[in-house]
Amino acid sequence: MGRPIAMFDSGFGGLTVARAVIDLLPSDDLVYFGDTGRYPYGPRAHGEVRDFAFQISDWMVAEFDPKVLVVACNTAAAVALDGLQARYDLPVIGVLEPGLNSLLSVTLTGRVGIIGTVGTVASGAYQRAAEAVAPHVDLTCAACPGFVEFVERGETESEQVHVLAQRLLAPVIDAKVDALLLGCTHYPFLARTIADVLGPDVVLVSSADETAFSLMRAAGPVDEFGASERRGTHTFVSSGDVDMFARLGRQLLGPELDTVVAHRWSSS
Repeated sequence: MGRPIAMFDSGFGGLTVARAVIDLLPSDDLVYFGDTGRYPYGPRAHGEVRDFAFQISDWMVAEFDPKVLVVACNTAAAVALDGLQARYDLPVIGVLEPGLNSLLSVTLTGRVGIIGTVGTVASGAYQRAAEAVAPHVDLTCAACPGFVEFVERGETESEQVHVLAQRLLAPVIDAKVDALLLGCTHYPFLARTIADVLGPDVVLVSSADETAFSLMRAAGPVDEFGASERRGTHTFVSSGDVDMFARLGRQLLGPELDTVVAHRWSSS
């Protein structure tokens, strides 16, 4: 068995990236860690999220010896990606740059929006990246507190989340954006609600597919992934309620999410 792809998120959001990776690289082994015992990350202090990201990554690297590590959480990537890339002798992929590249590829007017958690937007990571690669675009960023919690409860199309979306998306509507990046891996699960609020003229962009392609490029030649008839194994680990993770995760990801392994952080 080859070295797996390791991936982590604060909870279920990264399953959008996991789905894209499983579809693109079906013969590869995947280990996914959802830190549901400590989500959401968005309202937390940047230093605390950075500590979580290092703790999870150190554990995954030591436990699974992965060939690539995917930070499938925008908030964690915004505050910890550079440090993680310097820390390990293996490719470490985030979701910010792939998502931004996808956004810039679809806009026709140059007026684009990015929505994310409070932590991601406040970090300025997307704003700095956009200024570096596309200073000509008119970028509007909006924080969407509460979206993650609705997804984690499985309430992706309720009246309450629709009302919340109308309020939180007002800045990007006022800016007349023609493309919006769902800058949190949880948000694609709310795509129908977001699309209803924004209308048909706004293209919604998810970073999941582009992140999967970036992962494949970063990890080397395709044959390193052992493209073959074998189906990869998929291991899911949660720091929270494993039964809830299995139930909701299967609904969000699909049948590949079978059993979930519990992992408890030491209180020391």
